[in-house]
Amino acid sequence: MCAPTSTPSPNTEDMARARIRALEAQSVRHSVVHDGQAMCWRRFGQGRPLVLIHGGHGSWMHWIHNIEALAGQAQVWLPELPGYGDSDAPAGKDLAAVLDPLVAGMEALFGAREAVDVVGFSFGALVAAHLASRWPGVRRLALLAPAGHRGARRPRGELRSWRAAAGARDTASLADIMRHNLAVQMLHAAAAVDALAVRIHTDSCLRTRFRSKEISRGGGLADVLDTLSGPLLLAWGEHDVTVEPGPVAAALTAGHPERRTVIVPDAGHWLQYEQPHLVNRLLIDWLGDALLET
Repeated sequence: MCAPTSTPSPNTEDMARARIRALEAQSVRHSVVHDGQAMCWRRFGQGRPLVLIHGGHGSWMHWIHNIEALAGQAQVWLPELPGYGDSDAPAGKDLAAVLDPLVAGMEALFGAREAVDVVGFSFGALVAAHLASRWPGVRRLALLAPAGHRGARRPRGELRSWRAAAGARDTASLADIMRHNLAVQMLHAAAAVDALAVRIHTDSCLRTRFRSKEISRGGGLADVLDTLSGPLLLAWGEHDVTVEPGPVAAALTAGHPERRTVIVPDAGHWLQYEQPHLVNRLLIDWLGDALLET
């Protein structure tokens, strides 16, 4: 694998907002209604479908450094799970409350006509694994920093609550808290905590209405993976504070030659943001044969 590199990122608030607007303008939005609740999907590019599922306190913007590279190889679909971003709030508080509308969306958008590749991040990786166990159209699956492993964590510090600052509309304090939380939980290098990361994390947190923490910490990843038999990629950032990657990787791949693990150097939990070149290349290589088929 090549040496870690970084993607130039907007370094002011205005530039960050402009970057998000410009990328979103390239998308086509779809709304899929399930049991009266609308779920928002964004589509980029052409080719075989590739679904990217964001993490907890996230949104489609968790993939901002990956969309264009992957859309050059596939038709990229980005759902916002129920209770996140532009999607309606879910009907319940359990995993089924986000999984059932996602499965319904997959069936509505893709049906039985074609195989779909799926990549999930963090809580979204656990959701993606359950999706693959429920929906037979998943061809190749990649899980980035998956939740649900129940392994040891490596805390870097305490997260700070942002809700009071948000309620008081104290934008300066809110930005400081978001920068702190990104550095403690999401990103390893100080330079990665840039204006774009702060804008994405702030917007995504403010629009989150589903609590995923208990589900993410509750385990279940190994059990759902044991229901799958297809090719599986598991990847973590070298410095991910939510896991000790080595022992978890060994446990999840023991006796499963169809599973591959990768530790991405110089990356924290949000590895596809911090090391996009490495992660984009990893995903393109992993999905390559499938993406080239018509």
